[in-house]
Amino acid sequence: MRKVFTKLALTALSLGSISAWAQKSDLGAWYMYFGNNKISKKLNWHNEIQYRNFDGIGDLEQLLIRTGIGYDLTENNNNVLLGYGFILSQPYVNGEKKENIEHRIFQQFITKQKFGRFNLQHRYRLEERFLEDDFRMRFRYMLGVTIPITQKEMLPKTLYASVYNEIFLHFNSPVFDRNRVYGALGYVINKNMRIEAGYMNQLQENKNRGQIQIGFYNNIPFTKN
Repeated sequence: MRKVFTKLALTALSLGSISAWAQKSDLGAWYMYFGNNKISKKLNWHNEIQYRNFDGIGDLEQLLIRTGIGYDLTENNNNVLLGYGFILSQPYVNGEKKENIEHRIFQQFITKQKFGRFNLQHRYRLEERFLEDDFRMRFRYMLGVTIPITQKEMLPKTLYASVYNEIFLHFNSPVFDRNRVYGALGYVINKNMRIEAGYMNQLQENKNRGQIQIGFYNNIPFTKN
C-alpha cells in the first residue's frame, strides 16, 4: 500500500510540475473533493468542492461548491438528486481578470451497469443557472467507466482505470456548449475512499483546453442502516 501511495504521490507531483507551465501552454489544474454520504437507508448527501486553476496553484479560474440530497430508487443504483451549486469564476477578459458569481439549481439521475470488470455509470443532469445578469438552462449527459486493474473487483487496495465523456447542451442557441473527455488512474484506499489523478480535455465552440485533475472521493456513511 505504501508503494502505491508513493507512486500516486509522484504522479501528482509530476502533474503539478506540468501544470506550472500552464500560463504558456494553456494547461490548467483542477483539485477536487467529492462526498457521497448515506444519511439513511434511501437518502444520501452529496457534497463537492472543486478548486480550478489556470496554472498549478494560485491563479484561480473557478471555485465550485455543490451540495444536494439524493434518493435511491433501488439499492446502490438508480439515484435521483436535487442540488444547489455556488460558482465563483475569475476569467481573463482582454487581459484583465474579472469576477462572476453564479447560483445553480440542478436535478440529476444516475444509473449504473456492470459488464464483467467494466463498471458503467450514466448521469443525466438538468441545470438552472442564475448568473449576475442572465438566466440559462443546460442539459448534461455523462458516460463513465471504471475498470479494476490489479483485482477483478473495485476492492480495497485496487489500482483502477477511469474514463468518461460528458456533453453539455444549451436550451437556446448555440445548442452545443462543450464536451469533456477524461482518463485517469485511481486507487481504492478502502471501501469508502479512493483517489484519482488524470487528464481531461475540454472542447468548446472555439476553444480546446487541457486540465490536470486530482480527485479524492469519500463515501463514508453517516448511518449504519
